[in-house]
Amino acid sequence: MHTTRSSDGTTIAFDRLGEGPPVILVSGASTTRGVHAHLAGLLAADFTVFNYDRRGRGDSGDTQPYAVQREIEDLHAVLTEAGGQAAVFGNSSGAVLALHAAAAGLPLTRLALWEPPFMTGPDAPGRQRAYVARLTELLGADRRGDAMALFMRTVGLPEAMIAGMRSAPMWPAMEAVAPTLAYDAAIMGDSTVPAGLAAAVAAPALVLDGSETGAWAASSARALTAALPSPRHRTLDGQSHNVDWEVLAPVLREFLSG
Repeated sequence: MHTTRSSDGTTIAFDRLGEGPPVILVSGASTTRGVHAHLAGLLAADFTVFNYDRRGRGDSGDTQPYAVQREIEDLHAVLTEAGGQAAVFGNSSGAVLALHAAAAGLPLTRLALWEPPFMTGPDAPGRQRAYVARLTELLGADRRGDAMALFMRTVGLPEAMIAGMRSAPMWPAMEAVAPTLAYDAAIMGDSTVPAGLAAAVAAPALVLDGSETGAWAASSARALTAALPSPRHRTLDGQSHNVDWEVLAPVLREFLSG
């Protein structure tokens, strides 16, 4: 494990693997860099992979107050460690953070985005407001387990699965990152595709979704692809939101090497 410091002094922890052009992995909501450990290993044969903990997760710090700009600065600190510019893979809401960073002018050479969880229905902003309000209430009361359960319920996990996870050994670690659910909610905005933000992304971008995830992912991918200046879009057959890294890695390798 290595560390760097963001602009506000926050320690950002990362693993560095492999040799070759630099690629940075950005995780989504409720996860630490551990979610990308296997993917990092798969890509390390061709790239120098920087797999980092976003602030408030794992081995990274969490200086307050939070702002999306702070996370952009965190990514910039990792970019500096990577030599000043790099390709980026963003997973779920981590893909949206990568979009924010690219639009802010960070030197991202290529941008691969796995199922950024935008919604396209007319009721999406209202549902996002209701989620954020309840999440804020639960976190304000330090009910971290209930906040994580709310997130899982919101993304479609059945109650029986949530109940099983709450009694599993991994649950305390999930509770530990529950405050960062508010960070991802801030990154998502009203949950719809931010056309202006996407239009400011200069880097070539690959928007990816899985055929088994559901209609929302396909709609999101189409809408985001339409908003980006230099996009490609690919659907991975047989894959859901919890994508198989063995399937995804060759697709990323081809795009990121281009």
